[in-house]
Amino acid sequence: MKATYSLPCNIAQSLNIIGDRWTLLIAHEIFVGHTTFNEIKKALDGISSNLLSDRLKYLEETGLITSQLYSDHPPRYEYTLTESGRDLEHVFNALIQWGRLHLPKCYKKLIHAECGHEVRMAYYCPHCQTITTDLKVAEV
Repeated sequence: MKATYSLPCNIAQSLNIIGDRWTLLIAHEIFVGHTTFNEIKKALDGISSNLLSDRLKYLEETGLITSQLYSDHPPRYEYTLTESGRDLEHVFNALIQWGRLHLPKCYKKLIHAECGHEVRMAYYCPHCQTITTDLKVAEV
């Protein structure tokens, strides 16, 4: 169906799942509460019905979403994120923050819901029980 990366790399292998055009945006729409085909299509101006249908099937095959029939005639489905799909929240937030820093025009920012101020992402080491910036990628 699509070209895939055969590199032994988490980034490459993740892009094999979420790297197609529209795929991550569809998952994000489900994340923000647009859970039916029509809601997703309306939110993603420019996506064709056939492509949306294909991507939803693919996201279900990869285990990022599940579907549940809510109308028999015609058959209509509601989509929900699985646990691995919900874990994309960190990816969505990282992209929002990257865009805040690097896009010529910024559309969104991440804020603390309680006080309204912008937040930054941090890495926490549960072993040391500390927030750290001293990161290194290690082989598993």
